Amino acid sequence: MPSTGLHLGLSTLFTRKGLLSEEQMASAITKSRQNKHALVSTLVQSKLISARAIAELCYEEYGTPLLDLNEFDLGSIPEEFLNKKLIEKHRCLPLFKRGNRLYIGTSDPTNIAALEDFQFSAGLHAEAILVEEDKLAKALEKILEEDISGLDLGGMDEAALAAIEITDTNNRSDESAGEASDDAPIVIYINKILTDAIRKGASDLHFEPYEKRYRIRFRIDGILHEVSEPPISLAGRLSARLKVMSKLDIAERRVPQDGRIKMKLSRTKSIDFRVSTLPTLWGEKIVMRILDSSSAQLGIEKLGYEPDQEKLYLEMLAKPQGMILVTGPTGSGKTVSLYTGLNILNTEERNISTAEDPVEINLEGVNQVHINLKAGLTFASALRSFLRQDPDVVMVGEIRDLETAEIAIKAAQTGHLVLSTLHTNSAAETLTRLINMGVPGYNIASSVNLIIAQRLARRLCPECKQAEVVPEHELQRLGFSQALITQGFTTFKPVGCEHCSGGYKGRVGIYEVMKMSDEIARTIMEGGNSLQIASQAKAQGMRDLRQSGLLKVIHGVTSIAEVNRVTSFG
Repeated sequence: MPSTGLHLGLSTLFTRKGLLSEEQMASAITKSRQNKHALVSTLVQSKLISARAIAELCYEEYGTPLLDLNEFDLGSIPEEFLNKKLIEKHRCLPLFKRGNRLYIGTSDPTNIAALEDFQFSAGLHAEAILVEEDKLAKALEKILEEDISGLDLGGMDEAALAAIEITDTNNRSDESAGEASDDAPIVIYINKILTDAIRKGASDLHFEPYEKRYRIRFRIDGILHEVSEPPISLAGRLSARLKVMSKLDIAERRVPQDGRIKMKLSRTKSIDFRVSTLPTLWGEKIVMRILDSSSAQLGIEKLGYEPDQEKLYLEMLAKPQGMILVTGPTGSGKTVSLYTGLNILNTEERNISTAEDPVEINLEGVNQVHINLKAGLTFASALRSFLRQDPDVVMVGEIRDLETAEIAIKAAQTGHLVLSTLHTNSAAETLTRLINMGVPGYNIASSVNLIIAQRLARRLCPECKQAEVVPEHELQRLGFSQALITQGFTTFKPVGCEHCSGGYKGRVGIYEVMKMSDEIARTIMEGGNSLQIASQAKAQGMRDLRQSGLLKVIHGVTSIAEVNRVTSFG
């Protein structure tokens, strides 16, 4: 877990020099504790102080040598000093050795604990070298993650592609691949498809057989794109290879099957896939979901919440009991929102248990249970077991029935914080869905603290987005207020370039965050419908999904067309 780096000397220095007020510093310290980020990192990400200003001030105050990491060759770092646990814990980077001294790159020269840990680990005297936080962050990402997007997988030769190691979830090598498919070209082709998907940032891969053709598609930023059309004669061999990799029964083609693949790309980098097969008219359709564990480590500030929405979410996470519900369709980012919350809560002092179907991302320090309906392990039975194991925080993958809802609400009412999801279209509809399940209104009103409805919109590519002129009457029709139109803002449209896909690159969350208030609770108790609940929430200042999307347009993050695509608009 990264050190939060809350060193009093550094915070006092910034306030004494007048760079930050005491209120700003106190807020930054609180945020860094909640997100488990270093203080310097939080200050830079929040744009309270620039990385260069911090480095120069520390240089003047402490006399620590200053190094430009952009001019330093990371490949020259001796491997024996790359203790990745210490690097991640302290956000420091051992750079080079001179005699019996090891020089440690850090953006916080007051972090004496880091120097002591590296000194003990290396058996050398450790000395600090100042580096700028933004450049350090990029270097750490390269060292720790070995991000696959930075590898030239497209340029891998056939030998390298064929040698990619496939292991099962217990990290055993795939020794049975030859039993079903010793066809080297098929192995190379599948490995090339998988590595291409990772390099392009795909979330899902679809292998689809039809009567006269075979199609392979990637879902990139929420949109499916066809990437290959192998001969239909290869359909059986392709599905056999994928099923062998997933440890599935290759002889069974009549019923759906589920499996997992761990693809080892290098000594320190592996990617997990969740695999699902489905018998169709012309063969087995196979869908693979790429499970990105790095998404669980995202800071909440990267998810796209507006400042007031982020503050509300963090406030509810800090409560010792109650229920937080996240809602939206499949693929709307609910899992990432929940995992981000769990990551904030995941401290030594808390006992956290989750029931998931399936467990997509492993979180160290969290007790994760994989639901197995065939064996009788349901959400309800797992939840009942959790309550006998002294939990502080419970996460239920989805509330699907009355039994699960009742146990979750009981847990929220008896001193536990419960996080879960439902499949509804808005925050208000989540409450009426619980009522329709049979949960009494008074139980909902007394247990639910917060409901978050969300969607994912594609981000405009910063390299090629282009300003567009939209008539005032059209802006009014789209939902922009007259005050905003009068104030003036610029809207942008996608163009497309070599850096993006159709003018978009990446995605951002659009949120509707509704706090349970006395007025909303009263509306529920009186049998109010979702429209009445939504109206009450808006009267209290809640922005619906549409309004949150339009804010992203005003900020130049996404386009009007994309907001229209992902939110309701008549």
